[in-house]
Amino acid sequence: MQDYSPFLNLFSKHLEDYSRALNKAEPKELYQPGAYILSLGGKRVRPLLALIAADLLEQNPQKALPAALAVELFHNFSLIHDDILDNAPKRRNKATVHIKWSNNIAILSGDILLVKAIQALQQGNHKLEQAQLDVFLRTAAKVCEGQQMDMNFETQKKVTVEDYIHMITLKTAVLLACSLQMGAIAAKANKSVQQNLYAFGKHLGIAFQLMDDYLDVYALKNQAFGKQIGGDILSNKKTFLLLRAFELADKKGKQRLNAALKMNDQPKEKIKIVKSIYSELKIDQLCITEADKHTQIALKSLQNIKADNAKKEVLKNFALQLLSRTK
Repeated sequence: MQDYSPFLNLFSKHLEDYSRALNKAEPKELYQPGAYILSLGGKRVRPLLALIAADLLEQNPQKALPAALAVELFHNFSLIHDDILDNAPKRRNKATVHIKWSNNIAILSGDILLVKAIQALQQGNHKLEQAQLDVFLRTAAKVCEGQQMDMNFETQKKVTVEDYIHMITLKTAVLLACSLQMGAIAAKANKSVQQNLYAFGKHLGIAFQLMDDYLDVYALKNQAFGKQIGGDILSNKKTFLLLRAFELADKKGKQRLNAALKMNDQPKEKIKIVKSIYSELKIDQLCITEADKHTQIALKSLQNIKADNAKKEVLKNFALQLLSRTK
């Protein structure tokens, strides 16, 4: 993040000004929850990628601020609704919107952030507006599709690893890809450059989620990772690791795995047994290998772009930093 601190500062100031105005809008019950969730912080990776794309293509990053704001507003819209669906009490160690206000207010305040995201793209250049809006709306639909697939997986008996990769592509990866492509559009890049930046973001996003799955089980410290270690195992979440384990285990192994997943009254033992099965099947290495495969595809797409090599190297290092969180 250090190399892009000026870009992050630029966006943070833009978002602060926007949030301040949002917080004063009426009716307050509609707008204040949106300002609240925007104030909770986060890495702001998605809007940062839009600014990075513009700079990579020798355009002033300020040109990509509307796209950056749009993608951040959409991301927070999705967080408000995800927290309702998950009945989550906390978001970044603060009360979630539906807890602080109510479910009804949370739904509506999330909806208005989506509307505001679309409005953020309306900045005067009709041709660029339409191109960005097309990418944005396609992405928004895909994210919702991915969310529904993830919910379906909870009760769906047969889920393959390929199903899972498709789901995380829609739910997580395409929004990173959209950020980069909209930044490229702001820089008036041609279709080839846009497509390569989109592919870079998509495969980076897939690798990021796979590493998230891995670290949920193998991170050394809760605080550094930011989540409870083994949380996916405790909730029987169908991650890459669990799905691959079921694919590779023999009959006896599948029986052990199914028995362990029912041990909800013994959380520590449940995590221990599932991890031991993962170790026997070398699932940890398979997950890292899959993440590396998508990382290499992402980096190849970046190399295909004709741009300043030094800037491409900085973006490459930034992407690798995102993937190398605390283990």
